[in-house]
Amino acid sequence: MTGQQWRVEFDAEISFRNGGSLSVRGFRLDSPTSTLDEAAVGETLVRHLGLLMVGTVEVANARMIAEAHKGSRGVETAERPTRRLVDLSHPIREGMITYPGVPGPELSDHLSREASRAHYGPGTEFHIGRITMVANTGTYLDSPFHRYADGTDLAGLPLDRLADLDALVVRVAGDGLRAIDKAALLPFDVTGRAVLVHTGWDANWGTDAYFTDHPHLTADAAHWLVENGAALVGIDSLNIDSTDAPDRPVHTALLAAGIPVVEHLRGLDQLPTSGFRFHAAPPAVVDFGTFPVRAYAVL
Repeated sequence: MTGQQWRVEFDAEISFRNGGSLSVRGFRLDSPTSTLDEAAVGETLVRHLGLLMVGTVEVANARMIAEAHKGSRGVETAERPTRRLVDLSHPIREGMITYPGVPGPELSDHLSREASRAHYGPGTEFHIGRITMVANTGTYLDSPFHRYADGTDLAGLPLDRLADLDALVVRVAGDGLRAIDKAALLPFDVTGRAVLVHTGWDANWGTDAYFTDHPHLTADAAHWLVENGAALVGIDSLNIDSTDAPDRPVHTALLAAGIPVVEHLRGLDQLPTSGFRFHAAPPAVVDFGTFPVRAYAVL
């Protein structure tokens, strides 16, 4: 019959890892199909009751009943909200150049699959890789320690400045201007948010064009972001500063204020202006100021 709903009636005995047991007789649960094996019935019962520390579940006398659903945590009855993840990081590859004068990473085997076979049983093998690289490789995050000897290092950065941040995109791609002043930021409420500057420069990634005449923030823009309490600032360009400015005023201002910086982002054109969360957490390395991240957005 079209649209027919099913429930399963059964007996069950549940034992717990920390002692004790629970018995049910003639218990009924919603079923997504007209057939459900005893193992699936047991799993559905545990989920429906929210049971913890379960040891074993024994189900008996299960039978299907054509009956309307009553609602169960063990059966999906409604469509979940749609969620999309957008990768904002460049993959790290052997020999890739992120910044002029900085050597590319070297990838090798610490333990190859072939060599590992001597350590494990027949048919079992593992790979353990080794990577030698400068911290400023690929898409990476700068902590205050990158600029200041007494600044907070990667291990000291609180997670709430790196992950699950309310975020927004400032779009300047295609305007033909290198310097991004505070005028581009004025329409936005940046307080407590990750501010991602979309210049479109990531289209040049992997080419010589990426290394020259890149877009960057100005000192005024950096001071405005500090004054207005931005949580993190990222850019899809070679550097958030002009590389013609040896004093690096943008790094200097942002990192002095404890605002992490993410450089070499990509894919910001895939994001809405606001209404998403941003994540860019590096490993907690002590006495390190910079490290690659797998930056991504949750829409």
